[in-house]
Amino acid sequence: MSFTPDQHDSALNAAIGKIFRRIVPLFVIMLICNQLNRSNIGYAESHLEADVGIGAAAYGFGAGLFFIAYALFELPSNVLMERFGAKIWLTRIMVSWGLVSAAMALVSSPEMFYVLRFLLGAAEAGFFPAVLFYFTRWLPDSHRGRATALFVAGSSIAAAISGPLSGPLLSMDGLLGAHGWQWMFGLEGALSVVVGIIAFFFLDAQVRDARWLTDGEKDALTNRIAAEDAVKSSGDRGGSRWRLLAQPKLLLFCWIYFAIQLSIYANTFWLPSIVRRIDGTDDVTVGLLSSLPWICAIIAMYLAGRAGDRMGDRRPLLIIALLTAAVGTWLAAVVSPWPALVFLCLAAMGFKSASPLFWSIPQQTLSPRIVAPAIAVINSLGNLGGFVAPFGFGVLKEQTGTVTYGLYALAFASLLAAASVLVMRSGKARPAAETNEPAAR
Repeated sequence: MSFTPDQHDSALNAAIGKIFRRIVPLFVIMLICNQLNRSNIGYAESHLEADVGIGAAAYGFGAGLFFIAYALFELPSNVLMERFGAKIWLTRIMVSWGLVSAAMALVSSPEMFYVLRFLLGAAEAGFFPAVLFYFTRWLPDSHRGRATALFVAGSSIAAAISGPLSGPLLSMDGLLGAHGWQWMFGLEGALSVVVGIIAFFFLDAQVRDARWLTDGEKDALTNRIAAEDAVKSSGDRGGSRWRLLAQPKLLLFCWIYFAIQLSIYANTFWLPSIVRRIDGTDDVTVGLLSSLPWICAIIAMYLAGRAGDRMGDRRPLLIIALLTAAVGTWLAAVVSPWPALVFLCLAAMGFKSASPLFWSIPQQTLSPRIVAPAIAVINSLGNLGGFVAPFGFGVLKEQTGTVTYGLYALAFASLLAAASVLVMRSGKARPAAETNEPAAR
């Protein structure tokens, strides 16, 4: 089908608008469920210690085991996603992690806690890179940053609502003879299963399969993405797909994302513990106060995503975000609990904004031949920060009685990551056809 330039832009604009209204919100909801199931143990920590005998170090080790399994199964899961398609594989991932998360209600020993956390990581592996890869096949680069920011905002939304949600669920202690933490794990796990089944009927594997797009919109969208792929592929020198994955810049990507994940997961698992230092708090008030940094982060992430799409080169904004995280975290370590919460809000705006800004860079610069496995490799190795952070915090807290030294370490990691971004090369230029950006509504 041939288009005039105006018709092409109009059709592309309409297609992108539909994706932002139909697909992006669905992925946000899926990530909210994902993060609730991944991080709700942060609110159950003291209860698991009292009822099951899981101490701080054992809790940190169990929380981190999730990421060991995640790293081991991430790339195989991503390869299977390419074989079976995003629709089937994303549904499988979500239903399986919901079932495992619900089984956490049956934990009766530290060993069982370790096994279920490992199984949760194995079940969830592949979800995040599958969604990012989906964006590379459905959205042009001019809108991928905003889509990624909105998607990643789901984790901040989950963190913001998990406190107000977990507090009342924990207060159900004794209902029908079950502990409050058992109600929390069971109900939040069941929610993921239901949303996963619903997602199966909303997702399409390819643009051409989408009945909710017109033929003209499908053509405009696939033509734009094909043009961008051609630009990114122009520098390929041939060779195997796996040899392309051995590029040094891939290791740099892994390190930077590892540093970002250190801050994200240290705060995800230990923020409630930090907030408990404030006098007079209980389960409900800790949950409410713990939501504040994530609410601030949601706003900062979307604004950073829009600014990054307009600038094209996201590196300067990524450096600013990482420096903000470093300063906020360091100040939170040296002040009293109430001001510390304020500075943790600042830090969250930094390290959460860094995530979508970072992911736009490999999406924009890597060859289409390796973008799916590369995202999986970066995500799996980077997510090992999710093991190091909670386990390291647990050991430090048990040895020193405080998380102050852990906050110092996070600040240093963010500062070093900001310096590492300076050695990145800027992204490749966009196709000329992309200079007239359609708006996402």
